[in-house]
Amino acid sequence: MQGISSEAFVLGMSALGAGIVMIAALGIGIGQGLATAKAVESIARQPEAKSDITSTMFIGLAMTETSSIFALIVAIILTFANPLVGKL
Repeated sequence: MQGISSEAFVLGMSALGAGIVMIAALGIGIGQGLATAKAVESIARQPEAKSDITSTMFIGLAMTETSSIFALIVAIILTFANPLVGKL
């Protein structure tokens, strides 16, 4: 019985890592949905504070969206341009 090659092992673990990263991005999307729902609820309760609530919400959504973009970039790098292949 032969073992797997080191390149196959690295590629398999990279695919697993990319999947885990995209699960994290899914969590970020759920968090953004909850934040938007709470902002809409706050605006419904206090319509006079709409501009403050909206600007704060957009700043928070932009910060969390960058995390999901970074997760997507890491997944793409691990999948297509893996720097670890050939190191072992």
